[in-house]
Amino acid sequence: MGSERRELMKALGVRLRGLRMEAGLTGAVLAQRAGVGQPTVSKVENGRMVPSLDVLGRLSVALDLDESTSREVRDLLVAVEAAPDTVELSDADVPAGAVLDEAVRSARLVRSFQCVVLPAMLQSAEYARHVFASAPNSTPEAVGRAVAARVERQSLLYEPGRESVFVLTEAVLRTWPGNPSLMLAQFDRLLAVESLSTVRLGVIPWRRAVPVLPRHGFTLCDERAVVVESFRGERIVDDSDEVAAYEETFRRFEEAALFGSEVRELLLRVMQEFRELEDFATR
Repeated sequence: MGSERRELMKALGVRLRGLRMEAGLTGAVLAQRAGVGQPTVSKVENGRMVPSLDVLGRLSVALDLDESTSREVRDLLVAVEAAPDTVELSDADVPAGAVLDEAVRSARLVRSFQCVVLPAMLQSAEYARHVFASAPNSTPEAVGRAVAARVERQSLLYEPGRESVFVLTEAVLRTWPGNPSLMLAQFDRLLAVESLSTVRLGVIPWRRAVPVLPRHGFTLCDERAVVVESFRGERIVDDSDEVAAYEETFRRFEEAALFGSEVRELLLRVMQEFRELEDFATR
């Protein structure tokens, strides 16, 4: 990202944070009033995301800005958009996955669909290490920090008052890094998490046609935002129409999935295949 653009993003974020503090609002309250996700407010204030004109307008209304101040922050946004280098990803030292972890932490209802990689909240430490290490420009130090943060945030699965629904294709269970032993430990975790009262884990078996051809994984955080994942990283979408479309897509995937005893049987069956693979590898 160009230095000029980065500095302008930081200036916009600092100004909005100052206005929020002057109004005596927390980031969570501002997000609620503006109808956007709390991660959006946090990333904008930290200079790590360029808000759309619509989002900036909502924040301005929620902050009850006068015409002069509203024009000031709009001019800052125009300057950011006009600056060289339009890459929207955050600083290089922030590993892929950190955006998703932050968004999940602030949500009470998490619904995640994945077609290649296990959902972040279900990954073992070793599995997560492979995920972060495969990201462009990753460093051992950044990977270590990201893994530790991800494992720590998984404690949210056990909190009363939170609900997590995960839907995977069977391909996720059969797309594996490392070695069979890593995956056997990962399956132990999936079976343990599936038994939690705060979690619903579903798998669409390969024998069943998918209702929609999946293009990428995504995670809905409450009903306010969706984190869309790609090879380049993640982006947060908080447009209400787009979020509603992702909610409908998730509903269709959820209807096609196996849950409860059926999904446990499937997990145990695939786990046995990994045991056989491990035995073969050690001969």
